[in-house]
Amino acid sequence: MATATAAQARHAAKSEYDAYLANCPSRQLLDRISDKWVSLILVALGDGSRRYSELARELAGVSQKMLTQTLRALERDGLIDREVTASVPVRVDYSLTELGRSLLPILRAVKVWSEHNMDDVTAARARYDSRAH
Repeated sequence: MATATAAQARHAAKSEYDAYLANCPSRQLLDRISDKWVSLILVALGDGSRRYSELARELAGVSQKMLTQTLRALERDGLIDREVTASVPVRVDYSLTELGRSLLPILRAVKVWSEHNMDDVTAARARYDSRAH
Protein backbone atom coordinates (compact mmCIF):
# COMPACT_ATOMS: atom_id res chain seq x y z
CA MET A 1 0.00 0.00 0.00
CA ALA A 2 1.50 3.33 -1.06
CA THR A 3 1.72 6.15 1.42
CA ALA A 4 0.80 9.70 0.46
CA THR A 5 3.24 12.55 0.74
CA ALA A 6 2.25 15.52 2.87
CA ALA A 7 1.49 17.52 -0.29
CA GLN A 8 -0.72 14.71 -1.64
CA ALA A 9 -2.55 14.48 1.69
CA ARG A 10 -3.20 18.25 1.67
CA HIS A 11 -4.46 18.07 -1.91
CA ALA A 12 -6.78 15.16 -1.06
CA ALA A 13 -8.14 17.00 1.98
CA LYS A 14 -8.69 20.13 -0.07
CA SER A 15 -10.59 18.27 -2.79
CA GLU A 16 -12.59 16.32 -0.21
CA TYR A 17 -14.12 19.50 1.23
CA ASP A 18 -14.76 22.08 -1.45
CA ALA A 19 -17.54 24.49 -0.43
CA TYR A 20 -18.04 25.44 -4.08
CA LEU A 21 -19.49 21.97 -4.68
CA ALA A 22 -23.22 21.71 -3.96
CA ASN A 23 -23.04 18.49 -1.96
CA CYS A 24 -20.00 19.40 0.13
CA PRO A 25 -20.52 19.12 3.92
CA SER A 26 -18.31 22.16 4.45
CA ARG A 27 -20.98 24.22 2.68
CA GLN A 28 -23.37 23.39 5.52
CA LEU A 29 -20.78 24.53 8.03
CA LEU A 30 -20.18 27.73 6.07
CA ASP A 31 -23.93 28.33 6.07
CA ARG A 32 -24.01 27.84 9.85
CA ILE A 33 -21.15 30.18 10.71
CA SER A 34 -22.38 32.89 8.33
CA ASP A 35 -25.65 33.17 10.28
CA LYS A 36 -25.88 36.48 12.13
CA TRP A 37 -26.94 34.92 15.45
CA VAL A 38 -24.14 32.35 15.29
CA SER A 39 -21.48 34.96 14.71
CA LEU A 40 -22.86 37.29 17.40
CA ILE A 41 -23.13 34.46 19.95
CA LEU A 42 -19.59 33.28 19.28
CA VAL A 43 -18.17 36.81 19.52
CA ALA A 44 -20.10 37.39 22.77
CA LEU A 45 -18.71 34.15 24.21
CA GLY A 46 -15.23 35.28 23.19
CA ASP A 47 -15.30 37.56 26.22
CA GLY A 48 -15.97 34.60 28.54
CA SER A 49 -18.70 32.17 29.47
CA ARG A 50 -22.27 33.44 29.61
CA ARG A 51 -25.55 32.25 31.01
CA TYR A 52 -28.51 31.94 28.68
CA SER A 53 -30.16 35.04 30.17
CA GLU A 54 -26.97 37.07 29.71
CA LEU A 55 -26.80 36.12 26.04
CA ALA A 56 -30.49 36.94 25.58
CA ARG A 57 -29.93 40.42 27.04
CA GLU A 58 -26.76 41.06 25.05
CA LEU A 59 -28.19 39.97 21.70
CA ALA A 60 -30.95 42.50 21.15
CA GLY A 61 -33.73 41.13 18.97
CA VAL A 62 -33.01 37.40 19.26
CA SER A 63 -36.08 35.36 20.14
CA GLN A 64 -35.98 32.71 22.85
CA LYS A 65 -36.63 30.02 20.22
CA MET A 66 -33.85 31.24 17.92
CA LEU A 67 -31.33 31.56 20.76
CA THR A 68 -32.12 28.05 22.00
CA GLN A 69 -31.91 26.53 18.49
CA THR A 70 -28.67 28.34 17.72
CA LEU A 71 -27.02 27.33 20.99
CA ARG A 72 -28.00 23.68 20.41
CA ALA A 73 -26.62 23.77 16.85
CA LEU A 74 -23.35 25.31 18.04
CA GLU A 75 -23.02 22.68 20.75
CA ARG A 76 -23.71 19.93 18.20
CA ASP A 77 -21.03 21.34 15.89
CA GLY A 78 -18.51 21.39 18.72
CA LEU A 79 -18.11 25.17 18.77
CA ILE A 80 -19.50 25.73 22.28
CA ASP A 81 -19.77 23.80 25.53
CA ARG A 82 -22.87 23.75 27.70
CA GLU A 83 -22.21 23.27 31.40
CA VAL A 84 -25.11 22.55 33.76
CA THR A 85 -24.60 23.24 37.46
CA ALA A 86 -27.08 21.62 39.83
CA SER A 87 -28.51 24.44 41.90
CA VAL A 88 -31.84 26.12 42.49
CA PRO A 89 -32.52 27.32 39.90
CA VAL A 90 -30.32 25.19 37.66
CA ARG A 91 -27.41 27.18 36.26
CA VAL A 92 -26.42 26.69 32.62
CA ASP A 93 -23.28 28.33 31.26
CA TYR A 94 -22.11 28.43 27.66
CA SER A 95 -18.48 28.83 26.63
CA LEU A 96 -16.36 28.45 23.53
CA THR A 97 -14.55 25.21 22.83
CA GLU A 98 -11.04 25.24 21.39
CA LEU A 99 -12.63 24.84 17.95
CA GLY A 100 -14.95 27.78 18.63
CA ARG A 101 -12.02 29.91 19.82
CA SER A 102 -10.19 29.17 16.56
CA LEU A 103 -13.06 30.84 14.67
CA LEU A 104 -13.20 33.89 16.95
CA PRO A 105 -10.55 36.12 15.26
CA ILE A 106 -12.33 35.78 11.91
CA LEU A 107 -15.76 36.57 13.31
CA ARG A 108 -14.49 39.48 15.39
CA ALA A 109 -12.85 40.91 12.26
CA VAL A 110 -16.12 40.64 10.30
CA LYS A 111 -18.05 42.30 13.15
CA VAL A 112 -15.55 45.16 13.39
CA TRP A 113 -15.46 45.54 9.60
CA SER A 114 -19.26 45.80 9.42
CA GLU A 115 -19.36 48.36 12.23
CA HIS A 116 -16.63 50.50 10.62
CA ASN A 117 -18.02 50.30 7.07
CA MET A 118 -21.75 50.64 7.68
CA ASP A 119 -21.82 54.31 6.64
CA ASP A 120 -20.21 53.44 3.29
CA VAL A 121 -22.63 50.56 2.75
CA THR A 122 -25.60 52.78 3.61
CA ALA A 123 -24.40 55.39 1.11
CA ALA A 124 -23.92 52.73 -1.58
CA ARG A 125 -27.44 51.42 -0.97
CA ALA A 126 -28.88 54.92 -1.26
CA ARG A 127 -27.03 55.49 -4.56
CA TYR A 128 -28.24 52.16 -5.91
CA ASP A 129 -31.83 52.73 -4.80
CA SER A 130 -31.93 56.21 -6.31
CA ARG A 131 -31.19 54.90 -9.82
CA ALA A 132 -34.15 53.97 -11.99
CA HIS A 133 -34.25 50.24 -12.65
